[in-house]
Amino acid sequence: MEIPVFVLDAFTNVAFKGNPAAVCPLMQELDDSLYQKIAAEMNLSETAFITRTNPSDTFATGSKFHLRWFTPTTEVNLCGHATLASAAALFLFEKNINSTLMFETRSGLLAVTQQKDGYLMDFPLNPPTKQVLLSPFGCLLQAAVGNNPVQDVVLSSVTKKLMIRLSDSCDRSVLTNLKVDPVALLNADNSGRVKSLLITMKGSPECQPGYDFYSRVFAPWSGIPEDPVTGSAHTVLAAYWSKVLGKKIMTAYQCSSRGGKLELEVRDDGRVNISGKVTSILQGTIRL
Repeated sequence: MEIPVFVLDAFTNVAFKGNPAAVCPLMQELDDSLYQKIAAEMNLSETAFITRTNPSDTFATGSKFHLRWFTPTTEVNLCGHATLASAAALFLFEKNINSTLMFETRSGLLAVTQQKDGYLMDFPLNPPTKQVLLSPFGCLLQAAVGNNPVQDVVLSSVTKKLMIRLSDSCDRSVLTNLKVDPVALLNADNSGRVKSLLITMKGSPECQPGYDFYSRVFAPWSGIPEDPVTGSAHTVLAAYWSKVLGKKIMTAYQCSSRGGKLELEVRDDGRVNISGKVTSILQGTIRL
């Protein structure tokens, strides 16, 4: 069996920045165990598998596909950067003729539209709820940010993403210099209530390049010590910061070592547009 594979860096127009995802267009479904083995072999935060919904379609002509995402250790319910990379792979390598592609996923129907300068994803919005600062996530906060001042803690129970907002008194360097131990996070909370930890702070939109907020994302519960740029996290972050800032349209920067930029638009219908660029890195074949 030969499986085509593409690796693309999402949320960047520069190679080796943003978040790399492997994308495998498949003519037929595989066993779940094989999906997981391929994802473990690729060893990226996500490997995406695309299959046709209509057997008469090709990857060049079809407009709707099935899409699944696997980390090196598990299947996930929603992944932004690998969705972006999947659409880009179909547009760039398969020469898909449609302007918008639809993906049937665990999180419902997701659309990606090719734009003049990048791609726009139509994603669900996941507003979080406020938590008491010290309970029940006190140990997790200590493991994540130590003694740095915290302004807010919120939880998206739908996505199991816990968000910690650093105090506005903190400089951006506080966030970028955090040394977060994934083992300490796992030891601090193994309840299953949290699958991903988001650490965020207010940006400086008045200063160039003008980001409304910054973030970093850690998901050792899914086998990802730190995720470089996370579209799914911004379904929570966008909901939170839109309310705090009183803005529908925002620009965000995830300041991992690779870094990536996301353009966000919170819509009135309870969804969010997430836009970004993609750079292709690798094209090859998996032989089994």
